[in-house]
Formats: sequence, C-alpha cells, structure tokens
Amino acid sequence: MTETKASIADKRDALSAALGDDLVLTEADDMARYCTDWHGDVTSGAVAVIRPRSTADVQAAIRICRTLGLSIVPQGGNTGLVLGGTPDEPESQIVLSLERMSRIRNIDSDDFSAVVEAGCILAQLKDAIAEKGMFFPLALGAQGSCHIGGNVSTNAGGVNVLRYGMTRELVLGLEVVLPDGSVFDGLSTLRKDNRGVDLKQLFIGAEGTLGIITAVSVKLAPYPDHAATALLALNSLKDAITLYRRARRDCCDLMSAFEFLPPLAFTLAKEAIPDLPIPLRADYPAYVLIEISGSGLVDIDDLMQRFLEGVMESGLVVDGTIASSSSQARNLWLIREGMNEGQAKRGTHMRTDISVSLSQLASFVADAEAAVKQALPDCISVSYGHVGDGNVHLNVMPPNGATPEERHDRIHKAKTVVNAVVDRYQGSISAEHGIGRLKRKDFEERLSDTKRRLLIAIKRAIDPDLLFNTHCQINLGAVIDEPD
Repeated sequence: MTETKASIADKRDALSAALGDDLVLTEADDMARYCTDWHGDVTSGAVAVIRPRSTADVQAAIRICRTLGLSIVPQGGNTGLVLGGTPDEPESQIVLSLERMSRIRNIDSDDFSAVVEAGCILAQLKDAIAEKGMFFPLALGAQGSCHIGGNVSTNAGGVNVLRYGMTRELVLGLEVVLPDGSVFDGLSTLRKDNRGVDLKQLFIGAEGTLGIITAVSVKLAPYPDHAATALLALNSLKDAITLYRRARRDCCDLMSAFEFLPPLAFTLAKEAIPDLPIPLRADYPAYVLIEISGSGLVDIDDLMQRFLEGVMESGLVVDGTIASSSSQARNLWLIREGMNEGQAKRGTHMRTDISVSLSQLASFVADAEAAVKQALPDCISVSYGHVGDGNVHLNVMPPNGATPEERHDRIHKAKTVVNAVVDRYQGSISAEHGIGRLKRKDFEERLSDTKRRLLIAIKRAIDPDLLFNTHCQINLGAVIDEPD
C-alpha cells in the first residue's frame, strides 16, 4: 500500500510539473465534486483532476497521461445519469474537466450557426444566441449546469426532440483531441458536405471513449418568440397517444413538446416545490403538457385555441388549462421538472430511460407497471416522458422506511423485471441518457456479435492503448486483445 501511495504521489508531481499547478488539482477536498455523480449516489476518487483552458492544454494533458499510464475520464457539467463521467479506479484514472473551456467563439446570424467550446453551459449558450434573435433548441432539466460538450458526447435528448431531433441532428462540426494528442479539426458549419464518411458522427454519443470533444459548431433556428403551453387531462395514456396523432396533424411541425405525466406528478412536484400552483385536479388518469411555438407571422395562440376546441368537443381531452403568460407557462413546466426532484427527495430509486415504438407506448407502460406491481407490490411506479419520440422514464420507488440494502435489492429486481418487458417490446434500455458504466452489463448482454465486433474494431483503431473512458459502454479492456 505504501508503494501504491508513493506511486500516486509521483504521478501527481509529474502532472503538476508538466501542466502547471493551475491546471491540476490533487487534494481530496478539491477533487470531491468531480468524483461524485450528480445524484450523490456514487463517490470515488482520482489521481488528479485536470482542468485545461485550451485545446493545447488538452493535448498536453493527454500526452503526459499516456506517458504516466493514466487513463482519462472526460467530464462536462457532471450532470449525467449513468456514471459516464464518474471515475471508478482512483489509483489509475484522472478526471479531465472541460469546465474552463467555456468560450463562445462565434455566432453567425446569417449562417444560423455558432461555434462554442465544450465547457460552455447549455443555458448560457442558449441565452447568448437568443440575444442575437436565434434559438438553440436543445432543452434539458439540467441545462443550467450541463455542458454542450457533454450533451454532444452523450447525444442528449430532452423535451424538443420531436421537432428538432436529438443533439446529433443539431451538430454541424466538431473539434476533437484524439488519444495520440492530435486534433481532428472538423468545425465546419456547412449544411451539405458529402465528402465521404462523416467522421464527427463517431464521437457523438461515444461518451468520451474515442476522443475529447473540445469545441462544437451547432445549427441554430429562428427564435420562437410566440409560444403557447397547455396542461391537459385525459382518461388514459392511450388517449394521449391519440391526442398526439391529432396534434401532429393539426399543429404540424409547430409542436415543440408533448410530454405525458401521471397523476402522482403533482404530489411529487409539490413535495419538491411546496408553493408551486397546481391548476388542475390531480385525479385524472393521465396528463399531457403540450407546447407549440413559432416566429414571424404565425398566430400561435389562435392555433392552440382552435386545436383545443376541437379535441375538447370530441371528448378526447376532459379538462385543461392554457398558460396566459410566460410565468404561468414556466409554472406548468415546473410540474414536469419538480416531479423529478420529488422522486429524489424520497430516496434512492430506480431510474430508467426507455424507448419503444410510439404505437406501443401505452401498452408498454401498462405491461411494465403491472409486472413491477406483481413482483414488488410495496413499490410505486412513476411513468412519464416524451410521447413524440416514444421515450418513457419508468421509475420505481421503494417504500418509505426501506433500508439502503432493501432499496438496493428492490431496485435490482425492478430493473430485471422492467428490462424483460423492454426486450419483449424490442425497445431500447437507453433512449437519451447513454450507457456509461451504470448500464454497461445490460448493454453488453443485448449486443449482437456483429455490433460488438464493430465497436471493438473502432476502439482498436482510434484508442489502441485504452486511454479514454474504458469503463464506459462495453468492457473493451477484457476483449481488446482477442484475435481478429
């Protein structure tokens, strides 16, 4: 043990000598927030935390880590939910935080594009772009903390996917530092560029396993200065799917969000935000939060009014409220966001990130909740999510008063039960959060031989020394030396 500690101390000294004390943190208290996941469920340690200020700093950090035999865990805002940015081998890993690389390099109003460094906080990017009359549509509950580089590395989703697509569809170009310290300079803002393989796609959603994203060029849209938000009550989740089909027809591409919530959402939101106003009774079977938005000459308010008149006359919607101001709209969205905080206040629970085909969403939720109830009758299921893209967050809360061991056992059993239903519906165990190391075992169990072979071949080609985030996605360390 003394020898290991000495070795770590030597490596810390070498990092500081090569990079300077300004870039390197080695004290446990200074490193603590970088070594704990967002929910505080997992705490680890690291040899050091490196905080570069430039792409050249990232290159230098990678080269010295390679020399010292240290693997690198890239980290953005540390808001991920699958432990992708949390170290798990304190004696052999460093955390590379991009938080200091936060500059917005350029906003081009004519080109509807921006170039921004990876450490820029999403909300700050959105605000800066809005000042120029444009809009970056990625919208997440963590947007006040998450970084654009992390959003790209995890191919983040959010509430606007049904209109604007996942992060992948918003990226025009990337700057990436590779495991050998070289830079892939692909920061183009071209919309059409068909010169062979689109290499940037290798790094989007790769969770830092192939390279460190240091800058991103993103696609912008006109700012939607007109928006209408409504909270609607329905008789079933199946009716919510019917309502979505009608909204797609009547509101077309102006619909920017369509979220479904259970009745329990209001209770959980109030537990998190006690003074939050709740505008509807909380005893309807299902709720939908819908937003349509646009700019220019489109009359968004009239469109929402006419749409709601039709669906209420038909009996599809049984109750509802329309926000009459931006503050009321914000309060409606706080129900959706507060529900997550309320679950966290009830203690450790199972969080899922599932996608199924939209036509099967209602039956999947019914079957999965029934399976959980049968296997774990003392647990509570909370299902909600993004109707437009088939993404369901089916969470399971153990009973109040359960010990940590009892919670762990129930969470493990609930995951097994729910994943079995996901498999039956041929869905995905990760719609938008990524794999990280939290879902690695479940991911590997579902990998086809062909896909596994392709993933290993890509890793071998780009990172043969297993420098980057080898604890993520699949256990490449165990198979990288297998013969072809």
